[in-house]
Amino acid sequence: MKFDILTIFPAMFASPFGESIIRRAVEAGVVEVRIHDLRAWATDKHKVTDDYPYGGGPGMVMKVEPLARAITSLREKNPGAPVILLTPQGRVFKQSIAQQLAGQPGLILVCGRYEGVDERVRRHYCDMEISLGDFVLTGGEIPAMALVDAVLRLIPGALGGEDSTWEESHTAGLLEYPQYTRPAEFEGQAAPEILLSGHRANIEAWRRRESIIRTSERRPDLIEKAGLKGEEMELAMEIIRKAREKNGR
Repeated sequence: MKFDILTIFPAMFASPFGESIIRRAVEAGVVEVRIHDLRAWATDKHKVTDDYPYGGGPGMVMKVEPLARAITSLREKNPGAPVILLTPQGRVFKQSIAQQLAGQPGLILVCGRYEGVDERVRRHYCDMEISLGDFVLTGGEIPAMALVDAVLRLIPGALGGEDSTWEESHTAGLLEYPQYTRPAEFEGQAAPEILLSGHRANIEAWRRRESIIRTSERRPDLIEKAGLKGEEMELAMEIIRKAREKNGR
């Protein structure tokens, strides 16, 4: 899979993409990550990529010409890849979106800046708009990093060894269960005995129950979509009811 990232601050990606899973996936040839400086498609003497907004107002707007040329060029090199604009006005990024994007042949990510991009870029050159959430960052670079990290780890071979993504938070509709490792006891706090028992079926049942409890306590909005039935749904509803009573709702 090929990731093409368009930005005016390419140096921001050197450290996060040069470490850990992303670096190993690139070195293994599982993915290709290419960072592009938008200024390379600016044709004026000073490589300008932004200008004052028509109609007045604060800030600057990213110009249509260099963005249009850049996106057109990257589409030729990464055919079939959807163009995604990182913007606070986009769809809120979720695990389900990451799973959909992981099936694409590639992605072209456009990092917005300042007051945003010229609307003609949004309308005619982008296939999708994605936001990390209901807050504003100084640019689309950090959201692009988060998106690449979330999508890349779903690509077969990216994690190396055993694939554990199927049981992570949000993948199965629930938050992940509590995790423990050595030592078995620390300052009077012991890991659950069931996890030390070696009884796989009991461990899986415990983990499932803990995932339901944790999701009900922390993200009750996810429960309706988790496909729970019978005793599992009763457990979740009881936890949610008690939480609401405690909070006076």
